[in-house]
Amino acid sequence: MSANGEHLQPWVGQTYDGLADLLATGPAATWDAPSLCAGWQVRHVVAHVTMPVRLSGEQFGVELAAAGGDFGRLSDTVAARDAALPVAEHLAALRSPVLHGWQPPGGGAVGALSHAVIHSLDVTVALARPPVAPAEAVLAVLDHLTAVDGAFFGLDLAGVRLEAADAAWSWGDGEVVRADSGELVALMGGRTLPDGRVLPRG
Repeated sequence: MSANGEHLQPWVGQTYDGLADLLATGPAATWDAPSLCAGWQVRHVVAHVTMPVRLSGEQFGVELAAAGGDFGRLSDTVAARDAALPVAEHLAALRSPVLHGWQPPGGGAVGALSHAVIHSLDVTVALARPPVAPAEAVLAVLDHLTAVDGAFFGLDLAGVRLEAADAAWSWGDGEVVRADSGELVALMGGRTLPDGRVLPRG
């Protein structure tokens, strides 16, 4: 990824549009299926990623203050509350230009893309569906996460080699972990795959 990554922003919208399309055409029960985020159903993941559509900067500040400055607590609170919103509202939020143009504070387009891709994979990997993010976007996020040796999610990748089974991509040296690129992103995001695989933490 480039320093500012602005050319990556269109992939954010494509990822969220793809997730909306998947959920709009799937059975209603999909919304209540477990995701890769511990304790969260699919609807909780969607409620989380669409926060920027519902919360202004000022409202976010109020929510964060109420959570004692703990973003994890804020995320759980908002996800639990807003998961119950109508499906139509969730789908509209996923397709919103506001969400497609949003960037996390200090994270830029790189952070926005990582957020979109990782959380979309929380849904698709759990549902055993192909990624909704563009293939190039998935690999770009892999490059971003491995550039800091997995430090974003507290991983210890010493002695680990990652190999994509669906792309010409690999990283590291040591014991081979081979999976589709989307599954590798999920692993790099600290998730446990449906088959039980997980990367070691530091």
